[in-house]
Amino acid sequence: MIEEIIIFGGIASGVYALLALGFTLIYGISGIVNLAHGSFYMLGAYLFSFITALSLLEPETMSNSILALVLAVILVAIIGSAIFRLAIHPIIGDEVAVMVVTVSLAIIFQQLILIIFGVSFLPVMWPKGSILTTSFRIFGVTVDYSRVLAFVASMILFIALSIFIKWTKIGKAMRAVSQDREAAMLMGINTERLYMLTMAISAMLAATAGILITTSTTRHAGVYMWLHPLALSFAIVILGGLGSIKGSLIGAFIIGYAEQTVAITVPEGGAIIGVVPLTVMVLVLLLRPKGLFGKRIEMEE
Repeated sequence: MIEEIIIFGGIASGVYALLALGFTLIYGISGIVNLAHGSFYMLGAYLFSFITALSLLEPETMSNSILALVLAVILVAIIGSAIFRLAIHPIIGDEVAVMVVTVSLAIIFQQLILIIFGVSFLPVMWPKGSILTTSFRIFGVTVDYSRVLAFVASMILFIALSIFIKWTKIGKAMRAVSQDREAAMLMGINTERLYMLTMAISAMLAATAGILITTSTTRHAGVYMWLHPLALSFAIVILGGLGSIKGSLIGAFIIGYAEQTVAITVPEGGAIIGVVPLTVMVLVLLLRPKGLFGKRIEMEE
């Protein structure tokens, strides 16, 4: 039991960190609470399924599945950037309006998916016969290779983005804008383009998480699948602190291990696992509204 909690909790936490990173990134830099974040997660899974189903890509090969993943992530990034320019940029600065618009966009995406693909679930999985459809045993626990891939890929992307923000010119511009937008503009930083880029990166991370999580867990996509990752992202970034990258990582591991502990130790825990992130979020808001690493603390470092 303990081995299952340690292994599955760690794997889930790593992918959750990638999901929450996109949410906290766009907030930390532009102050936008993007309630359409779960839609990018959903779009990633649906586009991956749709592209792999195209006869031109011969979906039974691993190389074409990887190509489908890359294309799906790029398409979602373009959609995210376009959404920011057309729908969010005109109202940036008005937090309530941004939240209303983004949640409305999420519902619009849900209905479009419903119209295009219907209510039936779409398969989201790696090619049959590949190593990612098999499993192995470690410390007596059976682990799917697809889950290991999801964890490793998520951690690589998390570390790569952290390095990008800390050491590259664009990353330093992002940090400057997050600290003082007006001063950054006076220094010649084009905040509009930077916000669009940030939204594209945020959408890419959400789409990647959507593909990695879905292919390693449920292996199918549904029209309401955007709700749980949105709640999960909210809970993680509130726990870690809105705008804090390291807070997202720590918050993801707390939520991930809390979920797995409930799922494994509580009778019928799998049925109530979705309540865990929301419970943690409410408790954190009551006890420590700024989270473990609030934005102000993060920027001072």
